[in-house]
Amino acid sequence: MKILLDECVPAQVRNALSGHELTTARLQGWTGITNGELLAAAENAGFELFILADKNLRYQQNLTGRKLAILELWTNHRPTLEKHFPEIRTAAESARPGDYVVLEIPR
Repeated sequence: MKILLDECVPAQVRNALSGHELTTARLQGWTGITNGELLAAAENAGFELFILADKNLRYQQNLTGRKLAILELWTNHRPTLEKHFPEIRTAAESARPGDYVVLEIPR
């Protein structure tokens, strides 16, 4: 699966998704662009999944008709995310085109 990490998601999340083609918005040169432009660029580049920790995206963008799946993480705190790599991997691998998945980990 071709996966894009938003600039606010720690790059270490890639360790949860070994075996997948993964890059970051920063490495793509897509830092600082609007969410709508970022989603369009990701789809045009063939990404299948976009992972972010921005809880506002689903309210700010019309996601109807999107081809890529979106996985919203509950935090961007690296040590916390590292404790939940299995859950992140499961959510990422079960997301289908057009899905908007919110991964919430109970405290």
